[in-house]
Amino acid sequence: MGILKFVATGKALPKKIVTNDDISKIVDTSDEWIETRTGIKKRYFCEEESCNSLAIEAAKEAINRALQKDSEFDVLKIGLIIVATTSGNYAFPSTACMVGKALGLKGSVMAYDLSAACSGFMYALQNAKALLNEMDKKYALIIGSEELSKLLDFNDRTTCVLFGDGAAATLVKLEDREGISYISSFSDGNDEDLVCEGVGEENSSIKMKGQAVFKFAVKAIKQSVDEVLLKTGLDMEDIDYVVCHQANARIIDFVKKTYEGHEEKFYQNVGEYANTSAASIGLALDDLFESGKLKKGMKIVCVGFGAGLTWSAGVFEI
Repeated sequence: MGILKFVATGKALPKKIVTNDDISKIVDTSDEWIETRTGIKKRYFCEEESCNSLAIEAAKEAINRALQKDSEFDVLKIGLIIVATTSGNYAFPSTACMVGKALGLKGSVMAYDLSAACSGFMYALQNAKALLNEMDKKYALIIGSEELSKLLDFNDRTTCVLFGDGAAATLVKLEDREGISYISSFSDGNDEDLVCEGVGEENSSIKMKGQAVFKFAVKAIKQSVDEVLLKTGLDMEDIDYVVCHQANARIIDFVKKTYEGHEEKFYQNVGEYANTSAASIGLALDDLFESGKLKKGMKIVCVGFGAGLTWSAGVFEI
């Protein structure tokens, strides 16, 4: 088994910015209520865009950056496209197949969508690591793309304020060398605490029991982070950043207190995008890479948690 190298990232956001004040005109809430309880200041909603178009745009940006950074890379060297999403344009064909078409990879790439909700990006990375070991081509495009605005019930003020639309893409390469790249994933069947009914259902909107999800999330993050550190022989002293799924600032704030002295390592950008489900970890990575905060040799932990219930974490050396 090789290790996954992050080659390049990209993101795509809808043009429409929706502030907390905008939300308060639709449902009984306020900017203060939302920000105090969630850390969210704004989110993006699709109008002209869609889950598919955002995924394609994010993929193209990651590829353009990769062409500048990696002299060995060529688009035709991509052997795998995985799109983590629960809100694709179609039940089928997959969003990933449409990305492959847009990139001119028809007939030359394995492509599929993965449904693990907010853990989807991490699940996709683990899938990619395993599959690339069986492929001649060693590059994979991992995308989280969501159009959650179409799944919101704007009569449910505790849920509709939390989510936004967006996409993030990460081009990874499997390299046969020494390094750190370990991912572990879990699931626990639960269709009560966080659920959205599927195709053909009249009421296909996100329903969530907030307190139950909070308790699950803080437990899952701690368990996941501790396990991947144990498996790799590392501790928090060795880690430069912890990149959690950006669901709610309160969740991350609660967890980081359990790692005394390392609280500043827990990255947050939920205020800028809200909860973008499978896209959120990718958006955080893109912001970190493009701001120059992530540098070669650094070690990061990424952790997702979401409906399923699912949770997954990985530790990587940049």
